[in-house]
Amino acid sequence: MRFWDSSALLPLLIAETTSARMDGYYREDPVVVTWWGTKIECVSALARLERDGDMATDQARLAFKRLDAASATWIEVPAQDDVRDQSIRLLRMHRLRAADATQIGAALVASGFSPRSLTFVTLDVRQGDAAEREGFSLLNNA
Repeated sequence: MRFWDSSALLPLLIAETTSARMDGYYREDPVVVTWWGTKIECVSALARLERDGDMATDQARLAFKRLDAASATWIEVPAQDDVRDQSIRLLRMHRLRAADATQIGAALVASGFSPRSLTFVTLDVRQGDAAEREGFSLLNNA
């Protein structure tokens, strides 16, 4: 079981240079634990690609269908006080954006506050560095 950030999940939905690697990690362990807001982050990224003309409408439609199917199988950490409290602490401790802090906060809650028990999967270097400093092992950080 691994905690997946949206940056690592997107290559499973659309063709990117990291898609094969992320797909391999997913095939090794298809149990995805993630934050309640991860689907929102994925929709934001996909919609931006479509709006900016970097993804055709038919490709976007397929990506949204893949997202719906995939997210139905995820184990989601719900929005709760512990996640908010950890996210606030993380923002004070690390150079993170709010969404990235929320992802790590959710991972801390998912791990039962024992980060060594859960691997963190991200393609965001800054977020990965902070997660590692919090005690998570990283599957990928580049």
